[in-house]
Amino acid sequence: EPTVRTELMEQIPPIAIFLQESRPKFPTAFFEYLMPIVVRYLTDVNNQVRKAGQEALLILLEQDLVAQSDIENKVCPILLDLSAPDSDDEYKVEAVNIICKMASMLSRTTVEHMLLPRFCELCSDGKLFQVRKICAANFGDICNAVGQEATERLLIPKFFELCSDSVWGMRKACAECFMAVSYTTSPEVRRSKLSPLFISLISDTCRWVRQAAFQSLGPFISTFANPSSAGLYIREDGTLSIRPSAQDVNSNSCQPSNNITLSSSANAA
Repeated sequence: EPTVRTELMEQIPPIAIFLQESRPKFPTAFFEYLMPIVVRYLTDVNNQVRKAGQEALLILLEQDLVAQSDIENKVCPILLDLSAPDSDDEYKVEAVNIICKMASMLSRTTVEHMLLPRFCELCSDGKLFQVRKICAANFGDICNAVGQEATERLLIPKFFELCSDSVWGMRKACAECFMAVSYTTSPEVRRSKLSPLFISLISDTCRWVRQAAFQSLGPFISTFANPSSAGLYIREDGTLSIRPSAQDVNSNSCQPSNNITLSSSANAA
């Protein structure tokens, strides 16, 4: 029964945490028994079971309970199979979504060598606009996961493609994550390539794209500032923040202007 398998998946994370805390007594139980179930359920025929399996996997990765060898030898190959060009549409959409979500939880080497080539392929998927939209919406997170060199060499060309996609929702998603992409690049790329690209979005024929671009204008401009003098920095959750000055911290001030947070999709003032 699918409901039984779904319920089982919901119990996997707490069991895994218990086994981790009791590791001297159960040194290999998780890797031998539970991890294979999670991997198998990523391809279950039932949608709810697969969703529960994906959520369980993300929790396990978040808690750092999955060994690097299991990620590279068991999880990634399954996701690459599910996101292959000839894969079922529903499986492909789910696979690219989980790839994007787990990228920030894996090592840079694993993401760059195992997942980045497939992500670049999916950005150009001509069959499913849903796949391209997921890639566009999570583009900033992928850039942050692989760093400046891979972003400029492999991802920026794909970002240009998505910013000129025929579907306006794609261009809107790119405008919303523009600050996160810009933050990962060098000042030269920011100035010579991303600035003209941003102007094209702010002049887009679709008003929803233009609105999203205007909302990202302030955060995008902030990426040109020197962090040491401007006090701007990016939090772990991807939001742009202004660090309070030493004077404000010493006076223990609670004025709103002393701590401002701007996300890449937040409304620009």
